[in-house]
Amino acid sequence: MNNTIKYFNCLAIGAMLLAACGKKVVNEPLCDGGTAPTPIKNLLVENKAGYAKISYSVPDDNAILYVLAEYTPTNGKATETKVSYYVDSILVTGFADTLEHEVKIYSVNRCGTRSAAVTTKIKPKEAPIFKVYKSLVIENAFGGFRITGDNPTGDNIGIIVLSPNKFKEFEVDNYKSVYLTAGEKSILAKIRGMDTVKQQLAFYVQDRWGNRTDTLYKDITPIYETQLDKSKFKTYVLPGDAPQVTNGARLEYAWDNRLGWPYVSFTDQTAGGSNPHMVTFDMGVAAKLSLVWIRPFPELSPQQFYFLTALKRFEVYGSTAPSANGALDASWTLLSTYTVVKPSGTAYGKDTDLDRTVASAGFNWEIPLSAPKVRYIRVRCLENWAGGTAQNINEITMYGDPR
Repeated sequence: MNNTIKYFNCLAIGAMLLAACGKKVVNEPLCDGGTAPTPIKNLLVENKAGYAKISYSVPDDNAILYVLAEYTPTNGKATETKVSYYVDSILVTGFADTLEHEVKIYSVNRCGTRSAAVTTKIKPKEAPIFKVYKSLVIENAFGGFRITGDNPTGDNIGIIVLSPNKFKEFEVDNYKSVYLTAGEKSILAKIRGMDTVKQQLAFYVQDRWGNRTDTLYKDITPIYETQLDKSKFKTYVLPGDAPQVTNGARLEYAWDNRLGWPYVSFTDQTAGGSNPHMVTFDMGVAAKLSLVWIRPFPELSPQQFYFLTALKRFEVYGSTAPSANGALDASWTLLSTYTVVKPSGTAYGKDTDLDRTVASAGFNWEIPLSAPKVRYIRVRCLENWAGGTAQNINEITMYGDPR
């Protein structure tokens, strides 16, 4: 039986081979390279900020693979942009002027053969870099300077800072320059770590094609900033302040440079009630504050920082002579309100390694430059991570000018 099957298989294979030998195999070309595809038609130009959108009708030609635009943007470099046959518009970008520019549009087949050019004119509107440049506000700040402004189109933009070198020539300072990613519409950048001497810096705005604005020269005099001496801090409990838990936590542990239990300020939710919990302390010296650094207390293992009584939404008040009755009256100034954001956005009680890394380093909270000089500090918890109002502070540090 097996030999019979093998015999018939051999006959079948032999027949197929003979049939193949008798058939001529022809490789058809994907396209006719000598025939140009049909040009696109019905062009419509929409001039935008720094670019133009060109819409068109794609002809019913199966040979077309893509549509190509040729143009020269403001930087002078001849540029090509391609889009699929299935798309009915193309963007021509990189313009930093409002002059008229010529654009040539081609349909291209699978052999790379172009159609006849269809020419149109564009006249872009003012490029985003100029709107950003006009909006820039550069101000002295603690330890450096601050840049604010608007980026209404949300483009990728660079605010380039130039510092004088030893030859007093301005050169790009990458440590001070600010780069915005796509979608960022508000500009708030703070450059720190500078000496408190007057110095001239230069600024211009640049886009990803290398187009740039004029240069703005600005004299910067960073404001003096230092860490306040925590050995001078002391408790200053007022009526209305929440009591600490009774199993070891104390308010003065919030500035003792020790981490972990029981070296933490930890208010009692039950004894303190459901209203926002407050703690008050005396810095021992009046200072114009620049920054508050707070490290929350971690619970459980692995550590959960965005948990239980850790601050989520809170206020910081300052005073030079607080009312003895403990009221948040005119003797107190609200320095600012803050919200802690969990980097990972994961569910409550599920901190990631990134969450732990960020929180264990502590959070920096800026004090507005307009805030007055103060000596007494009050931290008021509006909401903790458990949804209550009790608070914990593992460690707090104050920065500013106490002179």
